Amino acid sequence: MESSRGRVMADVLDAAENASPVEAVEAVTRELGVALGARSVGFLIADLSGRALVRLAHVPIGGAGEGRRDGDEVATMLPFDGGPGEQALRSQTVQVVAQPDTWMVLAPVTDRGETLGLLEMILPDEPAPQVLDEIARTAHLLAYVVIANRRYTDLFEWGQRTTPFTLSAEIQRRLLPASFTCEASAFTVSGWLEPAASIGGDTFDYSLARDVLHFSVTDAMGHGVASALTATLGVGSLRNSRRRAAGLVEQADTANAAIAQHTAVPGSYITALLGRLDLRTGACALLNAGHLPPILVRDGDVQALPLPGNFPLGMFAEADYRAGEIAMRPGDRLVMVTDGVRERNAASLDLPTLFRSIAGLHPREAVRALADAVLEVSGPTLADDATLLILDWHGGHGEERRTSAGADQARASNVLPD
Repeated sequence: MESSRGRVMADVLDAAENASPVEAVEAVTRELGVALGARSVGFLIADLSGRALVRLAHVPIGGAGEGRRDGDEVATMLPFDGGPGEQALRSQTVQVVAQPDTWMVLAPVTDRGETLGLLEMILPDEPAPQVLDEIARTAHLLAYVVIANRRYTDLFEWGQRTTPFTLSAEIQRRLLPASFTCEASAFTVSGWLEPAASIGGDTFDYSLARDVLHFSVTDAMGHGVASALTATLGVGSLRNSRRRAAGLVEQADTANAAIAQHTAVPGSYITALLGRLDLRTGACALLNAGHLPPILVRDGDVQALPLPGNFPLGMFAEADYRAGEIAMRPGDRLVMVTDGVRERNAASLDLPTLFRSIAGLHPREAVRALADAVLEVSGPTLADDATLLILDWHGGHGEERRTSAGADQARASNVLPD
């Protein structure tokens, strides 16, 4: 069994490397289909909206295929409907659906908690448990194939975009981390950005060092390209300082000077929350530069954290910055949002009650549930970006994760949002 599995993995990797980046996923799924005796195999990529899957296909002009087209490429959107596909992603478990004369298997394609999509297989017979285990492993392998090959092509990004991006949205997209979710032994972090009609300059970011997690949420003043350029200056400065091992105060000082001196729009500034979590101790340093305070959810209690007050970055070139600190306990959840979550109609949201209602959701689903709640009260078009970053602290840094096919199922959502 092990030697057979090794051959399958070797054949899959060879297929991925021998194909072009555009065709790598198709080559891999074909190889998987042959190895597992499937009648058909497909990959459904997660839409950037977080509320649908997209089936990518190569269909010559004039051939069958409905959906968005770019030459011979076709992208068909499959909105979430609470069915097996959505259940597979949210619960991070393989779903088996009986069909006339066949069985459909849906396996989440996930890496470190980031859901890239679904592996869909049609089998002639009901799969045994060991076959399902094999499918789950191959779906995890497919995640690495997607991650590796999307660096070389726009195909996957094009397929994920249900709505065309403006120039400001394109700039903003490049400022976000490559993965919106990261699971580690001690923590889970997940971010989400629900854009306004005219991009409002929001960003979130995180980076993991050996014993430290760095994270931030920023909101550049204004809208459109101007705010996107200001955000670029701010995020670029914060990342540059972070990569020089600067502390939070030095990061803020440097970004403040850079924005005040170099911004293309005089008077521009950025509100920001900067964080540094010591993974060995749970000590979390936080710096609030004119931003909404972070929210701590602990044992059902929801409270805004009092931190030293600071001016937004870039507002005054000579401003001084101070950071505060909290001690995280296992089970704590830290929630950071931008003012788009609280503006206009969204200000009527009862956030404490909402935070409690999504306590059982993985941060990956929790940020989207919060964004959905904002959209529900503010309409389909937001006046300002709504950005969220959720950090769950589990403790146990240095321990091995308990994962299955790219995810810790014990942390997966135990309920689905309404």
